[in-house]
Amino acid sequence: MVDTRPTAHEAGLPPVGPGPHRRRLGLLALVATFGGLLFGYDTGVVNGALLPMRQELGLTDVTVGVVTSSLAFGAAVGAVTAGRVADAWGRRRTIVLLSVLFFVGTLVCVAAPSFGVIVVGRVLLGLAVGGASTVVPVFLAELAPYEIRGSLSGRNELMIVIGQLAAFVVNAVIAGLWGEGGGVWRVMLAVCALPAVALFVGMLRVPESPRWLASRGRHDAALAVLRQVRPADRAEAELADIRRAHEHDAQHDRESGWAVLLRNRWLVRIVLIGAGLGVAQQLTGINSIMYYGQSVLIESGFEASAALIANIAPGVIAVVGGVIAIANMERIDRRTTLLLGFSLTTVCHVLIGIASVALPAGNPARPWVILVLVVAFVGSMQTFLNIAVWVVLSEVFPTQIRALGMGIAVFCLWIATALVGLWFPSVVAATGITGTFFGFAALGVLALLFIWRFVPETRGRTLEQVEEGVASGDRSTAGAAKRR
Repeated sequence: MVDTRPTAHEAGLPPVGPGPHRRRLGLLALVATFGGLLFGYDTGVVNGALLPMRQELGLTDVTVGVVTSSLAFGAAVGAVTAGRVADAWGRRRTIVLLSVLFFVGTLVCVAAPSFGVIVVGRVLLGLAVGGASTVVPVFLAELAPYEIRGSLSGRNELMIVIGQLAAFVVNAVIAGLWGEGGGVWRVMLAVCALPAVALFVGMLRVPESPRWLASRGRHDAALAVLRQVRPADRAEAELADIRRAHEHDAQHDRESGWAVLLRNRWLVRIVLIGAGLGVAQQLTGINSIMYYGQSVLIESGFEASAALIANIAPGVIAVVGGVIAIANMERIDRRTTLLLGFSLTTVCHVLIGIASVALPAGNPARPWVILVLVVAFVGSMQTFLNIAVWVVLSEVFPTQIRALGMGIAVFCLWIATALVGLWFPSVVAATGITGTFFGFAALGVLALLFIWRFVPETRGRTLEQVEEGVASGDRSTAGAAKRR
């Protein structure tokens, strides 16, 4: 594939180059992505905690779905709320607030004596997860130079899958040491408190987003932050570029928030595209595996204890896929990555459905074939879709509605997640693996058509160039560079 990215010279900016600023940028990104680690652990831990929790609290299929999906419903509210808070209060302080919410939600879940209290705790965690899923990618995108923005922003999704893998491993280790009863699920949930404390302490030493500071007229502070993560000449040139974009907005009376969104059809269009992309990602059913992977493997023929251990395999391949995705993020166009990803996941869905028909219950090959196909599905998802989707969402929205647009898109994503989590146990009980995964395949075909028709290219553009391309309807990478 021909690399059509504009060089730093073509974009009018000096190169980033190597140096201490690159190490500083990596450290700041690492601290911020502890929010992604928490996101991953809290969404993955329920996978192994559900069975002992179900036994202790007397949960049914319906209440299991409620406990699982309550986090996602809370995340939907947290996503759209945190975006507005981050616009008004700043990205850094919002992430600090979210770390406190992660800690409090964990304590409520660990101490929960009943179904109602565990739901309250999961909703609190959901608010934090949704907020982190909105604010952390925006913070990283605004902090990163455009040349490596995709790979830097993608680290958050990598941390999410690392968090999920950590949850699967911790669940297996704790269950192996203490069995699967007697409150063992509380120990599994309690581990989440450790990264919450690390995020809180770390973010106290992280600076604010330079683009947010510049949007508030605090140009000296924005320049000071940019000088931490850029060479001096690049920092000054980049701030000048940001100021020109803000002055252009001011000259055209471009306000921010709901008022400007509802008055501009092209802004509504890009928010709908972002929301559709988020929903399409979740309708692949990826979180049905992350939430109910152990249950799926039990249904395919594994014993409960073997399923808990086998469930680590999708977690491992998710991390491997995430590493590959970040390595390719600046080499392959976003649209190409998304189209390839939805094609592969749809094929995996079809194959899982066929395997469940061709290998009836009791066939010794059935659990292993389905496990391999589930691993292939998760690998395809993490290599080509998850990181790419979150990176595009962090890049595609214009400055005046960036956090709001991200919040709306992620709100829709989490509502889709919640509905999948709520109904998945009942759908599997009614239609089995066959009907469930053939249904996911049909949704995958629709997602492919949507990506092909509507999603713009964002690779190789500054955030300001992406905004210009979205406004003009240009979906190519090269168009923005030529107009500059």
